[in-house]
Amino acid sequence: MRIKLSFEAKDSNNIILPVHYNHILQAFIYNNITKELAEFLHDKGYSYGKRTFKLFVFSRIFSRRFSIKEDKILFEKSISFYISSPVNEFIKQIAETFLKIENDIRIGENNLIMKELFTPPKPNFQDTIQINMISPVTIYSTITVNNKKKTYYYSPFEDEFQELLKSNLQKKFYAFTGSQIDFDFKIKPIGVNKNFEKIVYYKNTVVKGWMGKYEITTEKNILEFAYDTGLGSKNSQGFGMFEICS
Repeated sequence: MRIKLSFEAKDSNNIILPVHYNHILQAFIYNNITKELAEFLHDKGYSYGKRTFKLFVFSRIFSRRFSIKEDKILFEKSISFYISSPVNEFIKQIAETFLKIENDIRIGENNLIMKELFTPPKPNFQDTIQINMISPVTIYSTITVNNKKKTYYYSPFEDEFQELLKSNLQKKFYAFTGSQIDFDFKIKPIGVNKNFEKIVYYKNTVVKGWMGKYEITTEKNILEFAYDTGLGSKNSQGFGMFEICS
């Protein structure tokens, strides 16, 4: 399930956030669900072996106009972003919260007013479909170099990118449904080049991800699950959300 949240500034013409604002949006989401659900997702989550998943994802912020000054991004008057999850109770709680507090909302240091809470219609999922990333997709491995552990982020042009995205989806699907399934999964970039690589600082950690357009071939139910939970790793930190190309 997916919702779009739109806000406008209450007391000024600009909404000001750090350029790397993912952790602020994540905290905003946790602060607007019940304490019990927030603690479950943050401390426990949905398990696959030693791995745990929060099973929600959010997009980058959209605004008609913005500017960047040093380490700050200034959005002019209004912003919007998407939140998605296969856990319907999670989305329901966020929606109910904002229907109650529509004129008393804070993101970072900004006082905001709710403009719109919109539920987009479910896309028509096909076995092969084109998608557009609305937050960077990231997938990685931890490798050892000179006896030191290092995080290696894969690009869409490496075979491991597709293989690890599939493996990640399988684990998340099992964590949510309890079903261990295999499925064909292919993804190829369309017009993606080095300029689509994005470097994001999540708190003090550097994360590398990729924007752009891709073609995915897989089963419809798997694509729908990926649409709700996000592709790749670090979904709950604001990575891997996509929209279906019309």
